Amino acid sequence: MPFFDHITKAAKDFFIEETSPTGPSIGAPLVRPLPGQVLAPTLASTVAPPVSATQPTQPEQRHLDHIQSLLTGDGKDFVAYTKLVKSLQASGLSGPILYQTAFNAFAAVTSLDLATLLQSAEQFELKLTADRNQILERHREKLGEIRIPNVPPSPIVRLQQQEQEVQVALTELTRQLEEKQQQLLTTRQHLQEQQHKAAMALASYELAHATAAADLQAHRHATQSFLLK
Repeated sequence: MPFFDHITKAAKDFFIEETSPTGPSIGAPLVRPLPGQVLAPTLASTVAPPVSATQPTQPEQRHLDHIQSLLTGDGKDFVAYTKLVKSLQASGLSGPILYQTAFNAFAAVTSLDLATLLQSAEQFELKLTADRNQILERHREKLGEIRIPNVPPSPIVRLQQQEQEVQVALTELTRQLEEKQQQLLTTRQHLQEQQHKAAMALASYELAHATAAADLQAHRHATQSFLLK
């Protein structure tokens, strides 16, 4: 941005003095570390830890846009100051001289003192924390862990309810199936008993019939033999 380009150029021209082989020049301003100073990140500190295969490797653009909207200020706040720091860092500065130079240039343009600048940083941190708490609450609501009044159920909650309904129906169907299987076993047992009873009755009848038929035939032959001579 032109604003930061101008500040960066001004910082280089007026706040960075050439150093002699024995140390800072006489005209160089006294550089003191800022309270709670954050050192410039090194390569080792910026190496990201291994990411699980189930985790995204980078945030979605909509989330980046949302966070960016939270960090939007009036150009006279800590976020604007960090942009100046990054601009000077890209030009080769690092360490205490980077942050002191950025602060001197920023204060010269905005007239902010260090206490106000740090208070602005705290306000942005509180803003990010409050937003994250709200997002986490909404996430818990989406998962069905909590209920938020006047908020319609999320798709996950509706699917959970549908899953429970299907599970209840399946349990009832399983109970009915077990009941019908028991009825089937009982019916088959009664059927086998009746079939056996019928088979025994038929066998008894056949035995009685055969005995009677044989007796009748024997007497008929005897009658024919003795009476028809």
